[in-house]
Amino acid sequence: MPDPFIDLHAHSSVSDGTERPAELVAAAAAAGLDGVALTDHDTTAGWDEAIAAVAALPMTLLPGLELSTRVGYRSVHVLGYLVDPTDPGLVAETTRIRDGRFARARRMVDRIGQDHPITWDDVIAQSTDGATIGRPHIADALVAAGLESDRSAAFRGILHPASGYYEPHDAPSPLHGVALIRAAGGVPVIAHPAASSRGIVIDEPMLRELVDAGLGGLEVDHRENQSHGKRTLLDWAARHDLFVTGSSDYHGTGKPNRLGEHRTARVAFDAIVSQATGSAPVHGPGSRLA
Repeated sequence: MPDPFIDLHAHSSVSDGTERPAELVAAAAAAGLDGVALTDHDTTAGWDEAIAAVAALPMTLLPGLELSTRVGYRSVHVLGYLVDPTDPGLVAETTRIRDGRFARARRMVDRIGQDHPITWDDVIAQSTDGATIGRPHIADALVAAGLESDRSAAFRGILHPASGYYEPHDAPSPLHGVALIRAAGGVPVIAHPAASSRGIVIDEPMLRELVDAGLGGLEVDHRENQSHGKRTLLDWAARHDLFVTGSSDYHGTGKPNRLGEHRTARVAFDAIVSQATGSAPVHGPGSRLA
């Protein structure tokens, strides 16, 4: 039997995707996936809807989130699989991050609005109730206003860090993020660590600290990871006994990434499930991963 088709990084409209969690799960099944992870930014608010949807589909849902962390001016995203969504420490930190993102987005829109015809109401119109507001929603508002052609153009243009409108958002360190996820019974994986053209977002001394704090794996097969960086990541994984994952980082129509364009091996999926104590995968009828 061939390895199951598993994609461990996808976003719904609860953060910056364009599909409801139920629609995302249905899209994953339609794409032929045996397993998909819901990893919205700094929130687990989409879990219940996704869990209800997978109950009627022959596949497995791995509930998770993508936690925002920072090293200086660099964002380091940490995927957290099978956490306890009620863990007090994780709830407090993700709430703080979302509140900070909201305030930061509003300040950016106020500045952009001084030069371009866009308002905060325009941004809210591009989000769903309870969504983690961020730059993707501002980008969608810019597109709707005819100021940019699509999200990617908005990030290259008005929302680029050099534009004068950008400001960084507050987030914990990767070390704190990894520890939070483990304390919540989850399994932490660094998302697309070689996506920057400037190199890998962490160095090996930091990696060793993260491993000591409970890091489980590295997301290696991702369209934005640089090829030279992938080689280094594979070497690090072998030397530090980490599993590697592959995924799409799907955002619906918000990005060109397609469900299942990269996949995770069954051995890595099983490692996540065996290490997690916070929650469990949800299997639909006839799932190959059950």
